[in-house]
Amino acid sequence: MSFAGLKDADVAAALAACSAADSFKHKEFFAKVGLASKSLDDVKKAFYVIDQDKSGFIEEDELKLFLQNFSPSARALTDAETKAFLADGDKDGDGMIGVDEFAAMIKA
Repeated sequence: MSFAGLKDADVAAALAACSAADSFKHKEFFAKVGLASKSLDDVKKAFYVIDQDKSGFIEEDELKLFLQNFSPSARALTDAETKAFLADGDKDGDGMIGVDEFAAMIKA
């Protein structure tokens, strides 16, 4: 698993809960997987795993594959899920989610 400190059972349950298309709700996922209860440092570490191109931002194409960071066999997010996820996290309107925006999403 890519995220140290998360329990395999929590990850599996969180992925199972959003296995159907258009069932992903990022706030529910963060809570179920255990990220919401992690320290700010752990949340930032998770951000840098999701930021696969190491640009310092999570772009729409990286969000689409968000669940695959937790399990390679997980589905890609639908376009609607991806756009909703991005819209909630992108507070400065630049079309990307920065580390502080990501942390604010999880800790909200």
